[in-house]
Amino acid sequence: MPESVTVDQQTDWFEDYSEGADDIQIDEYDITSAPNDFNVMTLHSFIREGSIRIPGFQRHFVWDLPRASKLIESLILGLPVPQMFLYEQRRNEFLVIDGQQRLMSVYYFIEKRFPRKEKRSDLRRIFDEAGMIPEDVLHNDEYFIPFDLRLSEALPGRPNRFKGLNYSTLGDHKRQFDLRPIRNIVVKQNSPNDDDSAMYEVFNRLNSGGVNLRPQEIRTSMYHSEFYNMLYRVNADTRWRQLLQSPRPDLHMKDIEILLRGLAMLVDGDNYAPSMVKFLNQFSKKSESNNSDQNAYLERLVSSFLDSCRALPPGAFLNKNNRRFNIALYEATFAGVMRPAFERRGELEEAAGISPDRIRCLESDPEFVSAAQFATTGTANVRKRLERARVLLCEAE
Repeated sequence: MPESVTVDQQTDWFEDYSEGADDIQIDEYDITSAPNDFNVMTLHSFIREGSIRIPGFQRHFVWDLPRASKLIESLILGLPVPQMFLYEQRRNEFLVIDGQQRLMSVYYFIEKRFPRKEKRSDLRRIFDEAGMIPEDVLHNDEYFIPFDLRLSEALPGRPNRFKGLNYSTLGDHKRQFDLRPIRNIVVKQNSPNDDDSAMYEVFNRLNSGGVNLRPQEIRTSMYHSEFYNMLYRVNADTRWRQLLQSPRPDLHMKDIEILLRGLAMLVDGDNYAPSMVKFLNQFSKKSESNNSDQNAYLERLVSSFLDSCRALPPGAFLNKNNRRFNIALYEATFAGVMRPAFERRGELEEAAGISPDRIRCLESDPEFVSAAQFATTGTANVRKRLERARVLLCEAE
């Protein structure tokens, strides 16, 4: 990728062949939303126990101490605060759709610790990895300062009675704060159980702020697992970055989606049915149950493929006309080349180098081109592209 391309422009570097989230028809799903007034202590315990997670596409905690203090003061006084939206993935397991800043302000106040501004991205990473903030981090002054309420005084000589207090020094107000309810709207998809696609629209409509989230941003949060940790490792591999001709990970995780699509086509391509969004959702959900051996095997498969691409010229998977990364060409090539090794399920052999001539032959093959131009995510065309890749890359000698 040219150095002049900015991070915000990176997703435009990929030539996509899939529908967006607009192909999801919500009335096909049974979705309910119900109010639930969790009190402050219940919400705090949910965070400590890892029952509430912050989706990966959400920004990290950004409120300053005065703003967080105003929220705490409102709760102490019994003033109304905005409701929060939670998505119930499983019983008592929630993702925050809207309300992270309020929720984390409550959590930090009860812990009597407030995050330093310069450490918040690090804390977000720790929270994602551990599902909580470990005690040794929480009490590390490099990450936190004491959370003493910082409240302004409305009138001269009339000090705010809560100014400078912390959770332990609230006195008689502590119990009423603990039991103060906060209105939560809990959203849940009841059916079908094996397809969470409709939740894309719920996240988009409640949390997008006018900008549609990319499907992979939401998918990564909803189906985070050891399988996805493996994808992150591969995504940072210098061989993969070279193949993409993109030195930096994509802001909207399109590179993760490309890896996901290649593996999904290899493993479940014969069972593909539209839409691409649903297909990748179902594969991600299925992969949540992968054990460590399965994930390690898939990682070795991808690694051997990247080894086999070393002899390819730079930009081998870029469209020759617009110089964008051709996802259809990559996923068909990956699934076609790796199919024999995957079917053996044994130890991987040293992968032979992929011929640049054969990739060019596939890219210009009339049947492949036709299947990549019209109704690209239709079942017949997806299978046709995979079939042509197997014939032209594997069977021909």
